[in-house]
Amino acid sequence: MTADSHVRRGHPITLALVILIAIIELCISAWLTARYNQHHNFLSTSERDRVRFLLFCSVWTILLSPLFLTSFLTSPGSILSSVAAHGIFLFMTWVFWLSGAAALSESLGGRLNCSHHFVYCGQLNALEAFAWIEWVILTFAFVVVVLMGSRAMRRGDGYRGPLVAV
Repeated sequence: MTADSHVRRGHPITLALVILIAIIELCISAWLTARYNQHHNFLSTSERDRVRFLLFCSVWTILLSPLFLTSFLTSPGSILSSVAAHGIFLFMTWVFWLSGAAALSESLGGRLNCSHHFVYCGQLNALEAFAWIEWVILTFAFVVVVLMGSRAMRRGDGYRGPLVAV
């Protein structure tokens, strides 16, 4: 089995997992944002803003990931399914999730101890955990795209070339 066939099968699975985790993050962060807006019971404004940033990350990921997935499946030779497009999208998304997960972790002190009776403690723990899970999956996907980019360069396709040989 070739590396291209692994990517052909793995790409949709990986992006589907990215979308699924982003939907979970969207639900949690939207719920927390709604509660914060309604009750103003956040621990600090930095916590509130970081939850809102993770909401943005979720929306970004949910809107753009299906676009890249569809492009990869329907027209693998298009510019949207190129190594460069995937690399840019994944790098930007990776930076967003790293920033959001690290910022929320810092705001919560690295680990939220629910025995101190924080408001929405379980939801904040889940939000932080799923943000880091999303970042790990995106790290894996970005590394694979970098490796596929090096294969495309050796094939002579360059960065504008398709992610897999067409």
